Amino acid sequence: MVQAEEEIVGLPRVRCIARARIPTTQGPEIFLHLYSNDRDTKEHLAIVFGEDIRSRSLFRQRKGESQQERMIRGAYVGKLYPGRTDADVDERLGLSLQFDKNGDLVTDAATTWDSANDTLVRVHSECYTGETAWSARCDCGEQFDRAGRLIACEREEATGIVGGSGHGVIVYLRQEGRGIGLGEKLKAYNLQDLGADTVQANLLLKHPADGRDFSIGKSILIDLGISSVRLLTNNPEKVEQASHPPFLNCVERVPMIPMHWTCESEGIHSKEVEGYLRTKIERMGHLLQRPLNLHSTQPSNVIV
Repeated sequence: MVQAEEEIVGLPRVRCIARARIPTTQGPEIFLHLYSNDRDTKEHLAIVFGEDIRSRSLFRQRKGESQQERMIRGAYVGKLYPGRTDADVDERLGLSLQFDKNGDLVTDAATTWDSANDTLVRVHSECYTGETAWSARCDCGEQFDRAGRLIACEREEATGIVGGSGHGVIVYLRQEGRGIGLGEKLKAYNLQDLGADTVQANLLLKHPADGRDFSIGKSILIDLGISSVRLLTNNPEKVEQASHPPFLNCVERVPMIPMHWTCESEGIHSKEVEGYLRTKIERMGHLLQRPLNLHSTQPSNVIV
């Protein structure tokens, strides 16, 4: 397995700085990974379901490092407990990690997720308004929450979608507002209230319709030992962006159907989110199907 901290042609270098177990209000534990990279100074994240999905850069042995230091940064197998002294061996669970002469993790089925497994993945861009401020302008918060539920479950009852059964990754990229930042995004919201759609608003602010870069996400997935991706998305561009042969391949697109389309009592109900979804279909080519009122003939009041 190629190490993502080393150079892969066309991709940024990433390095996992720290990992910690997070018990969640939804039930399953996750392991939060924080990454640095050589492209920007942002703290990109990987939300990992499954203790055995391991960052190669985090687990690599470092010269002069103690077992205590390894445990503190999260490079341990199994579970931490008071009095534990060895990061690479969990005596209670009978797990032991092995390393080659260069200090790189040697993967085996007993301790590490097989890179050939089809793994459920969501590549998610930060959305403060949708995830934290309860915004009904977009479905980003809903997609984030639902991705976690799908990765945790065996099968989603309402749609029949095969879940991850507790194994999968949400790559969380810090690129708010499709890459324009929170301040510009708030200006774009004001333009939307003045009559623009989400694409027009970005263009009026002299930004691209979508300025996101998913290359760091690719590097993070490779670093986590993921090579075969079942991608949770409606965006056809993301399907292409989730591949970097021979190291990373998207083998399936798993649709993210808005919840209120399949169950009237759930999901986000607002005129703003319906307009947002309509724009995704009409202007951005998202693979969604519903008898929305597309290509509206209502007069536009967009300011210029």
